[in-house]
Amino acid sequence: MAEHPDLTSDRQMRPSDEDRERAARRLQDAAAAGRIELTELDQRLSEIYGARTQGELAHAGRGLPEPARTDTLVVTDEPGSRFAISVFGWFSRKGRWVAPRVFTSLSVFGGGEIDLRDARFAAREIRVRAFALWGYTEVVVPDDVEVEVKGFGLFGAFDRSAVRSGRGAPRIVVSGLALFGGVGTKAKAAPKASGGCD
Repeated sequence: MAEHPDLTSDRQMRPSDEDRERAARRLQDAAAAGRIELTELDQRLSEIYGARTQGELAHAGRGLPEPARTDTLVVTDEPGSRFAISVFGWFSRKGRWVAPRVFTSLSVFGGGEIDLRDARFAAREIRVRAFALWGYTEVVVPDDVEVEVKGFGLFGAFDRSAVRSGRGAPRIVVSGLALFGGVGTKAKAAPKASGGCD
């Protein structure tokens, strides 16, 4: 009998507790949607918690749709940073990082960018508080999450271009103040790969 592709040598990395929990949630969602019976759920959960490799873990999810990118956004890792500041300068927070529940930025006669397209989230809802005082901050969000913008511009502009709904997706709330400055928001395509965080 041929070996199952999930059990071959290239899938022999050991799974983390987070990998197991994510796989278990996927199975529980499948059972709730009627894709698998409760007795099969119990059997597959046993496979997940007994899995010694990524291949065995993947095998427990056989026959189910692949998870969406947004299903892997929320992680239990420690946030990479919680604030950024620029005074007569520029800050940049982008790439692979874990965004905290609340991230605060301050730009005074300076600017910065907060790019969440390749970030993972510390919670299903994260808040970005951007304060631009005679400065400019740009917040870039992935286009597959829900976004609410409720900042205020006083002799400045607080852009709402990124507002979007995404039922069941993680949520980003952008708030703050643009005083004689601006806060821009943009939604751009999320990266296709969904690896871990640095």
